[in-house]
Amino acid sequence: MALTIKKTIYITTNINWLNLIVKCPTTKENYKRTRMNKFLAITFLTAVVVLTSCSDVKRKPGSIYMPDMAYSRAYESYDDHSKLKEKGIHYDARPVAGTIARGKEMPFPYAQDAAGDTTNYTLSKSVPNPIDSLSVVDAKEAERLYLINCGICHGAKLDGNGPLYKDGNGPYAAKPAALVGDAKYENMPDGQMFYSVAYGKNLMGSYASQLSKRQRWMVIKYIKNKQAAATASK
Repeated sequence: MALTIKKTIYITTNINWLNLIVKCPTTKENYKRTRMNKFLAITFLTAVVVLTSCSDVKRKPGSIYMPDMAYSRAYESYDDHSKLKEKGIHYDARPVAGTIARGKEMPFPYAQDAAGDTTNYTLSKSVPNPIDSLSVVDAKEAERLYLINCGICHGAKLDGNGPLYKDGNGPYAAKPAALVGDAKYENMPDGQMFYSVAYGKNLMGSYASQLSKRQRWMVIKYIKNKQAAATASK
């Protein structure tokens, strides 16, 4: 009997609380009042932002440390560059020191020696060839460049018996250097070969005007490959 009374009281209490939450007019009014307050607050803030943004009052910006970047001057690409400074435009067409343009080869670090001096020629030994290997296409191109520019003296077989010498029967009396079979040239570093091709050495003139930097390195790589193949076949 006592158990039955407790259950009845518990159920009755829950029902009364539900009626209080659902039907209480005070709760509904507070909810409506809260929503209205939020709406009014948002409306007020929006109005303040709009009115402030549309104001004609000029506002002073903060400190500008790089005005050329903050307010860059429009400039046409093909206009005259000579009077830019007079117009207040700070422009320097020179590349930044120590940088290399995209697609360009590393510059050769040593200039041509003065007559009787071999300092840079000796130092050029330390310059590595930037071309590690030649593709099939590059190998054919390097061979073509070699035959056109070098083969006339050093020969198609790199033995120094080119058309100018021709076993001593050609117009050139002194035999050119044998790039294959002569330890002096087989052991010559790539950088020193580049120096010789770029500036000339002994009776050989400079080929800087005939071959680009990359083409010179390609030809040198071609020579080194031929030297390695000849050494391996012994």
